[in-house]
Amino acid sequence: MVVYKRIWAGAIGAALALGVSLPAAGASLPDMMEKPNGFPERPLTAIIPYGPGGGSGQFGRALAEAVTRITDVPINMEYKPGGSGSVGMTAYMATPADGYTVLEHIDDASSAHALDPSKPNPASDLIPLVTAQITFSQIYIRSDETRFTDWKSFVAYAKSRDGKTSIANVSKAGSMERMNLKFVTDHEKIKLQQISFDKGGPRYAALKGGQVDALFEQPGDVRGFLDSGDFKPILTFLNERPAAFADVPSLKDIGLNINPLMRFRGYYVHKSTPPERVKWLQWAFQKAFHEPGYQAFNKKKFMDLIDSFRDTKGSQMLINDTIGIYRKVYKEVGLTQ
Repeated sequence: MVVYKRIWAGAIGAALALGVSLPAAGASLPDMMEKPNGFPERPLTAIIPYGPGGGSGQFGRALAEAVTRITDVPINMEYKPGGSGSVGMTAYMATPADGYTVLEHIDDASSAHALDPSKPNPASDLIPLVTAQITFSQIYIRSDETRFTDWKSFVAYAKSRDGKTSIANVSKAGSMERMNLKFVTDHEKIKLQQISFDKGGPRYAALKGGQVDALFEQPGDVRGFLDSGDFKPILTFLNERPAAFADVPSLKDIGLNINPLMRFRGYYVHKSTPPERVKWLQWAFQKAFHEPGYQAFNKKKFMDLIDSFRDTKGSQMLINDTIGIYRKVYKEVGLTQ
């Protein structure tokens, strides 16, 4: 236990600090870029490996709309949920490398490659166009829940149920969700039954309807349920309490000394895409991050609490460092040799 805590704490902070990623980087991008040989001459397609209602679907659509606003190029969305992102990744890898199809993906692609090197490495088998969201996670319960009302009482309830307390997430073996929850449940000496949903709508409905006891999610993804008063957070996966959730305990508040993995989301293109098309797509998607409408979206979703911008180089560094972290932790917890 002590060893993997040290690995986790030492490397994650470095991962989040990687890359020339300040908003000023976008200010140097030109307002317009000439289309290379007319590319694109028709709408782009974005493959989203999750459902439209979850955080990845919301993000993918919001950034694509920002690209359209600054380029006048429409982007058609194709949602291919399943396998915690693997179905969408497989579908994307089979598309032509002509720049007309882009892929939205999350940190699941990095952890999948770390666990199974035969899976695509998003830093080298693909070209990251931009990372445009980096955010933390929380555990949520229903606001009208009476069996438990905060983290302390939730832990007590989970101990009394001996593994029958359920939590909804989108996860697979070795994913960000499962690793973060492992450290918390080991620390608190509780067992949780994890139920994975690839689509956000059913995942959130499971908590609202009482089919599960809790939900592991990011705050921006459930902003509507927080605003309506249906859900409330009981634990924040950060070391310090952010001002937006000053009344919710952090990891240090429960005595857990780790730096948790974050959720990060971005857009990618095939590595063999013609370089002049890659350059235009990099400009379009990086410029879209700084577009006022997208910035307003990120702020509304609490995505401005952590610096969320990584250009191609910064994204590659973040991904490669994250893969290294996962591999070390997987070995320590026995998932790999």
